[in-house]
Amino acid sequence: MATIRDFGRLPDGTAVQEVSLKKGPLEAKVLTYGAIIRDLAFNGKTVVLGFEDLESYLQHDAFFGAVAGRCANRISNGRFEIDGHAYQLAQNIEGKHHLHGGNVGFANRVWSLEQHDKASVLMKLVSEDGDEGYPGRVEVLCRYTLTGTGALRVKFTATTDKTTIVNVTQHSYFNLAGTPDILDHTLEIAADRYLPVTDEFVPSGEIRNVEWTPYDFREGRKLRRKASETDVIFDHNFCLSDEPLDQVAFAAALEHPEGDCRMEVWTTEPGVQLYDGYKIETTSPGLHGADYGACAGLCLETQRWPDSVNHDNFTGVLLRPDETYNHITEFRFS
Repeated sequence: MATIRDFGRLPDGTAVQEVSLKKGPLEAKVLTYGAIIRDLAFNGKTVVLGFEDLESYLQHDAFFGAVAGRCANRISNGRFEIDGHAYQLAQNIEGKHHLHGGNVGFANRVWSLEQHDKASVLMKLVSEDGDEGYPGRVEVLCRYTLTGTGALRVKFTATTDKTTIVNVTQHSYFNLAGTPDILDHTLEIAADRYLPVTDEFVPSGEIRNVEWTPYDFREGRKLRRKASETDVIFDHNFCLSDEPLDQVAFAAALEHPEGDCRMEVWTTEPGVQLYDGYKIETTSPGLHGADYGACAGLCLETQRWPDSVNHDNFTGVLLRPDETYNHITEFRFS
């Protein structure tokens, strides 16, 4: 069985547990709080950002390793309609928009530990009708599995008793080299389109081709910006497909500056949000005493396109009572 230990208690006294997994070249430590991947090591070397204690997670809102939902990413003005009925969500960013499930989203809840063995853990969360403004009672399952071939497999399923919106993502920050920043990592993204955003990083509604833009990662290139791109920030959705797929397909690859490690992202999801961590600023030491500053890690958040509920030309995020939400992403290391 997996190794389980107490990881502390929330201010209300709720206990948080940590589950340690190991198989082949991968080791993972997973918290029941936020379904957080606290540590992930490949061949003994940590490749994600995280903290050593629960208090540090409570002090920071960067979603380090957490599951973001009920609806990940941004929803413009926190508003949407379903079948002619208007809903208002918590406006937890800029005092205006909705981000990653609201003030107390999936990343801020304790998930129940349903099953575990040496290489996998299954957790469950129930989000009640009206939670953060969302309609419907939603039950979500999250399973993390380490494969013998060096992959972390993430599987989400969800059901609802009332039509709602669901868009869940795994929000780990990756750094394959343990360097102060990831700007010299090489990134490839298999997308020829991306979503431009407003000054508040909400999708404008346009779908734009990446060609001849700083957002073209199709051939693989370093994250470090050119001198002419000083105003470029990477916090955008890249359009992999128009709808979710039935099986995982290649989405992105991240490579160590010296070529010592490569991570490929394979997913069923139609989008991947690249966030280069430019706003990271921590007051607590990270894993192994690391000091995390701007661009200390990057996120590749596989998901449905952000703000889809407000754009007819984006991917659908509605979940109805007779349907099951399915999402599989694999992070493959070599």
